[in-house]
Amino acid sequence: MSFIEDARPIMERVVKQLESVTIRFAGDSGDGMQLTGSRFTDTAALIGNDVATFPDFPAEIRAPAGSLAGVSGFQVQFSSRDIHTPGDRPDVLVAMNPAALKANLADLPKNATIFVNEDAFSASNLKLAGYADNPLDDSTLEGYRVFKVPMTSMTVAAVEEASLGRKAAERCKNFFALGMLYFLYERPIEATVSWIQNKFAKAPDLSQANVLALKAGHNFADTLEAFQEVYRIDPAELPAGLYRSVNGNLATAYGLVVAAHKAGLQLFYGSYPITPASDILHELARLRAFDVKTYQAEDEIAAIGATIGAAFSGAVAVTGTSGPGLALKTEAAGLAVITELPLVIVNVQRGGPSTGLPTKTEQADLLQALFGRNGESPMPVIAASSPADCFEVAIEAVRMALRYMTPVLMLTDGFIANGAEPWQIPDIAEIQDIPVEFMTQDQVGEEGFMAYRRDPETLARNWAIPGTPGLMHRIGGLEKHHLTGDVCYTPENHFEMTKTRAEKVDRVAQDYPALKVDGPETGPLLILGWGSTHGSILSACEQLRAKDHPVANLNLRHLNPLPRDLGEVLANYENILVPELNMGQLAFVLRSRYLREIHSLPKVMGQPFKLDEITVRAEELLGSVKTT
Repeated sequence: MSFIEDARPIMERVVKQLESVTIRFAGDSGDGMQLTGSRFTDTAALIGNDVATFPDFPAEIRAPAGSLAGVSGFQVQFSSRDIHTPGDRPDVLVAMNPAALKANLADLPKNATIFVNEDAFSASNLKLAGYADNPLDDSTLEGYRVFKVPMTSMTVAAVEEASLGRKAAERCKNFFALGMLYFLYERPIEATVSWIQNKFAKAPDLSQANVLALKAGHNFADTLEAFQEVYRIDPAELPAGLYRSVNGNLATAYGLVVAAHKAGLQLFYGSYPITPASDILHELARLRAFDVKTYQAEDEIAAIGATIGAAFSGAVAVTGTSGPGLALKTEAAGLAVITELPLVIVNVQRGGPSTGLPTKTEQADLLQALFGRNGESPMPVIAASSPADCFEVAIEAVRMALRYMTPVLMLTDGFIANGAEPWQIPDIAEIQDIPVEFMTQDQVGEEGFMAYRRDPETLARNWAIPGTPGLMHRIGGLEKHHLTGDVCYTPENHFEMTKTRAEKVDRVAQDYPALKVDGPETGPLLILGWGSTHGSILSACEQLRAKDHPVANLNLRHLNPLPRDLGEVLANYENILVPELNMGQLAFVLRSRYLREIHSLPKVMGQPFKLDEITVRAEELLGSVKTT
């Protein structure tokens, strides 16, 4: 039934305390679901809740309105405790049309709450979504708590005084939905009102309309007798400090800027726009006041070529891309290896192969990162585990590149890049400087400048800025003499240089901290992950340990070279389970490296792991083993 005609003011409501709630906003690409979810997220963060988000974009840029292919979603979990994922199954679904309902209904647990825009359930929209009958009128939604609200017509009526056209007025319905959810979960609307007024400062009619829609949704929820309960989620007990919400791309950009500052060098970022990495370029372009130079190249090859040139000239040189773009950068990446120049390649992984699933997440570029270059071309590979972790990993990648004079590959993915979480803003003064020493003429010995003379600890070669008197040297893709840097084709020299480049990368591991597992230090099962699976694995293991299962978990940041103590850690457990958003690539590497059985748990669906996908497999491996 619709609750409009039966709405009666209710004076007192029960306030129910909850620990966490997961909400998914879903609608057509033009319904503003990403904006709605972002505003809800920021409001929860202002209150002090811990938050984690998962924006889910349609793969087609202009899918037909109302179609399943055009459904856009945004999931947010907000909590009074520390959380690691955006939640598994939503407690609440806001569905703006039939396609949004159909695409997401299977993910809901029974008794979940569903808000539907009743006005959108027209015969044409039902047909587009593949419904033969209206699911609001049959048994499809049996077992759910359903609120059928005519959001479109109520929004149009609420914003009438703003004098917008019908089409523009209808677009405000996302703020009507947001207002309802703000009331239900005791969220203040003032911050969003201020945001709207700033966002639409040059369009006062749109500003007025969106504020009216927000307040109308909030007031409407206040009149519903059906809302006999409202819900309160207290602030989380996070470490003291100043926080802001960041997604992975934003945190990566900030980390690169800070790293360049700590090295005392200019940051050069050369990139070609590609989903989902483009926002790093966009953000860095806004930070040119911090000695940042950005270059939008005509293609991926030009982007990394310019970046190698920036490294040669003495900048912190970074290029960013996603899977297909990394394939195009392969030859130039090998050039960076043989010239031994420091640069960072950021790969924001997405579903493949080829164009694949450009807006969906995956971890399937690991083997490409490790081995995807011709010849013996080793380079360090490092992976971020969460949006906020991108800041630290970006700094470490730059530090590695400069200390060891090598290209470094930094892996994130679409889930990390677009997802958001609270980030404790660090004290920049507490971040260690990154020492850089350029070769000077007075350091040249009697034998002349030796471009490939190496540091005895790191095996890094000399970094000589072009144009420095007395330091002329050859650069390029032909093999170099192991000291002078002149072109050298002798077999013995090539073998020596190949071994030296490999040894240099191996020595990167001497800077790693000791591995630390969560849970028991020995036992029947270790769940090992890398990158964005960290949150799901950690949460799953917390559930398993709460049921007295002796399960440990470990997330690998460093994927090449692997940590020197990893073999010792693995030997402490009878079974190793590796959940990955690929077909088992890390499991393959670990089997070949440590010559032991590794249980792979693959998932290639463009979606992150749900906790029960991990816990069920873990319990199968554990059998009846418990600590009690």
